[in-house]
Amino acid sequence: MIDTSFQVFSERLRQRLQQPLPGEAAHRKMASSARTRLGIKPNERTRRSAVLLCFYPYQHSIYLPLILRPQYDGVHAGQMAFPGGRMERFDENLTRTALREAQEEVGIRVSDVKVLGLLTELFIPPSNFYVQPVVGILPYRPDFYPDPREVEDIVEVDLDTLLDETIVGDSKIEVRGMTVDAPFYQIQGHRVWGATAMMISELLVVLDG
Repeated sequence: MIDTSFQVFSERLRQRLQQPLPGEAAHRKMASSARTRLGIKPNERTRRSAVLLCFYPYQHSIYLPLILRPQYDGVHAGQMAFPGGRMERFDENLTRTALREAQEEVGIRVSDVKVLGLLTELFIPPSNFYVQPVVGILPYRPDFYPDPREVEDIVEVDLDTLLDETIVGDSKIEVRGMTVDAPFYQIQGHRVWGATAMMISELLVVLDG
């Protein structure tokens, strides 16, 4: 049972992130069949990126934000994601990338974020990125200022919703002209699938640790 005291929750999560991570075993639970069918492997053109999973207390619960990407001419258009993006040359590390991108995309004041640790880096075949999930906390609910070029909507998800097994589903979707099986989390009317769902899957195993 997870203690909903934010301080206790944060310390437990920090400690758990220092232990061996479930990694690929947790990722597989929510991986779509496209990952194997596309047959794309990391190569010399693979780039690095990072996202921020940022928890905060609000209304006697614990939340973290997801973003809805706008429709655009790209492989992740219209999908749910964590704030984040590609690593730039001036980023000293991927943690800095995650914080910078979160500030740029949704307006989180990164100087107030305490980083607790990292989840397992994940390869995303369609965009040929390695993405590093960074886990952090804020002591308050942030004022969000979404960048309309990057973010269509912000969805604040409470911990009880993430822990509810009934939000897990499975569907068939079209990816590059082929039909694939895609497990998803149904969150506030949105289907969260792909790499974001795989990260959530590992996070839930860590929280249950």
